[in-house]
Order: sequence, then structure tokens, then C-alpha cells
Amino acid sequence: MRAASAAGTGLALATQATAARTDDGAAALLEIFAKRQSVRRYKSDPVPDEHVRMILDAGRRAPTCMNQQPWKFLVIRDKEKIARMRQRLIEVATKPIDAKLQQQTNVSEQDLEPRKKAIATVEGYLSAPVYVVVLTDNQCLCGLEYTKHDGPLAAGYLMLAARALGYGTVYLTDSIPEAVAREVWNIPDRYRRVCITPIGVPDGWPPPKPKKKLEELVAYESL
Repeated sequence: MRAASAAGTGLALATQATAARTDDGAAALLEIFAKRQSVRRYKSDPVPDEHVRMILDAGRRAPTCMNQQPWKFLVIRDKEKIARMRQRLIEVATKPIDAKLQQQTNVSEQDLEPRKKAIATVEGYLSAPVYVVVLTDNQCLCGLEYTKHDGPLAAGYLMLAARALGYGTVYLTDSIPEAVAREVWNIPDRYRRVCITPIGVPDGWPPPKPKKKLEELVAYESL
């Protein structure tokens, strides 16, 4: 009886210890969701290959239609390729501004502010050491209607993994037009661009933005 009692006590203690570890892990995971922020300027500190692999491995584990896993993660780390993208985006961003300025007789410093702001924005986005272009395969059996959901899920997973390792990210779409991404980084038509995210050490974490209260967003049973 004493042996059975001891065994039962041991099992209970083991269960409690497991629950405690699980609670700690769950709390740490949930904290990552709360801490993820969109970062728009980065330090030049390199991201180790091991960390890049861990982040991408998290992305590939996202839910997917019929387990088709239609993803392709294009990783850009070549400084020349990043520089070419930076220059091309500056051209795109400043072209309409320059056209407007050319129509003016006198151009003041204030008139130049939009141009300076556009360049600063591009340089901020293109200051990271690593970029991941999240793509989905148009030839996936599930078809485009379903892969359009798979892509953002994979992007969300890898962005959370990056934050867990201390890196910043941001979900870029129009800021790097798809046509420009295809042109500069030579992306085949077979793949649909979902987003591009930098990965790097933030040049200062941005202040947290206010979020709506959960009660404002949730309805139980009916609306």
C-alpha cells in the first residue's frame, strides 16, 4: 500500500511539475504575440544563419490547404541586391514628387520635405541585413483561392518566430510594389508574392500602439 501511495504521490508531483512548465511556456509564447511590433528601421547587425533557418522553419509549419504547403521563401542577404532595391524604390517613390516640383517656378525647403520623407521611408525599410519574400506557388493543387490564405499564415508564423529571437519585422506589400520586386529580385511568374519582410535588430523598438479592447472585438453566439 505504501508503495502504491508513494507511486501516486510521485505521479501527482510529476504532473504538477509538467503543468508548471507548460504554463511557463504558454505564458512566454503569448507574450511574444503582445510584443510583436512593426519595425521600419534596422541596425546593420548580421542575423546568424541558424536564426534565419529557425525563423523559416517556423513559417513552414503554418496551417495550409490539404497540407499542400505551397510556400516558397526567397531569402535576400546580398548587399548589392538590397542596394539595387533601395535605389529602385527611391526612383519609384520620388518620380511623382519630382514631376510636381518641376512644374513649380520656385521650390522651397518645405516643398522638398515630401521627397525627403519618401527617401527616408525607403531607406528605413531597406536598412535590414535580411529580407524574406513570402511566395505561394500558383501551380498548387488547391488553387489561388486557397493559397491566398496560406501565404499570410506562413508570414505571420515566421514574423512571430523572429520576434521570439529578438528581431523586428514588418509586413510589406505596397511599400515594395510587386512589379518592382519581380524586376529587381527576378521572381518568376509561377509564384505569387504575398509580402516581403525585413528581419533584423531594430534601430530602437517603436512605442507600442494602442489596441482595441477584446470586448470590442468579440461576440458570443450572435452579433
